Amino acid sequence: MTPLAEILVRRIAATGPISIADYMAECLMHPTHGYYTTRDPLGAKGDFTTAPEISQMFGEMLGLALAQAWLDQGAPASFTLAELGPGRGTLMADILRATKGGTGFHAAAKLHLVEMSPVLRAAQTTALAPHAITHHDTIASLPDAPLFLVANEFFDALPIHQFQRDGAGWRERQVGLDDGKLTVGTTAPLPVRDLAFRLEDTRDGDVVELCPAATAILGEIAARIDAHGGAALIIDYGDWRSLGDTLQAVATHDHVDPFTAPGAADLTVHVDFEALVRAAQPLSPHLLAPQGIFLERLGITQRAQTLASNLSGDALDAHIKAHRRLTHPDEMGTLFKVLGLTRVDAPDLPGLTRNLPNADPA
Repeated sequence: MTPLAEILVRRIAATGPISIADYMAECLMHPTHGYYTTRDPLGAKGDFTTAPEISQMFGEMLGLALAQAWLDQGAPASFTLAELGPGRGTLMADILRATKGGTGFHAAAKLHLVEMSPVLRAAQTTALAPHAITHHDTIASLPDAPLFLVANEFFDALPIHQFQRDGAGWRERQVGLDDGKLTVGTTAPLPVRDLAFRLEDTRDGDVVELCPAATAILGEIAARIDAHGGAALIIDYGDWRSLGDTLQAVATHDHVDPFTAPGAADLTVHVDFEALVRAAQPLSPHLLAPQGIFLERLGITQRAQTLASNLSGDALDAHIKAHRRLTHPDEMGTLFKVLGLTRVDAPDLPGLTRNLPNADPA
């Protein structure tokens, strides 16, 4: 039993079951035993690998898209360039390298990173030197200025509540104890106002997830972009509407039981993009494009060919595999989605098209 498991068992024994959201929050961000507060989880020596760690091309494409959006919106003389959950700083380093040309983007950009992990903050400072960085615990402390923001695999790690359909009501799934071990149970049936509309497309026993933290953050992003201009690019795995238990745990690149070793494995969920769009009003959503299609529209294949011309042998093979992993439908190309957000009066974002009002993305 991990140290955090012992803490949770004692807590639940004393005060009763806790929500899935509370369990995730403790597992990921407990101050002394939380997954993100105690380690660098990325890369071959870690537990998982994200798109920026796979290839520099991912960050280059996002950087060029953000720079073009900045130009399309009149090239504000000073703006906030922000990333949520920047990992080791790899994505932002690639964004900055791809945008260091003579457009004035760097001169206008003020770099702000939202990151709570002290381990990862240190890695970001090293990776992004000599750029000046301002770190934030939450998005609420970002400056009031045009905001150009990227969030890659950030929302999937936010704590969610799970509700199981029971007639015209819902039972919240909770973490309790069975013979001294952590186990999942449910509350008595209760009404959930935010799920009233889901009674139309669910059946008894179906599980639906809500992420209050995600909708609160999207509301903050929307308010800032609506007031000052800018754009947000959100890349994550998930789909338009939540359905089913998507909580999963990963350790050393393998899936494990989420309740076996709390604090020792990464916990993630699929992102409900419909909920993000609902929370982002009054911004205008752009097409929820599969990652592969988005990157192809931005020219990743042409960039891959340019880089390949200087490679051979194992390096070339690795480069080809990286391009496939980012874009192919059987890899990350379809599972991961890209959502763009701007003000209604802003031009379309590169690689994306604007949705019709109230239309579900295809």
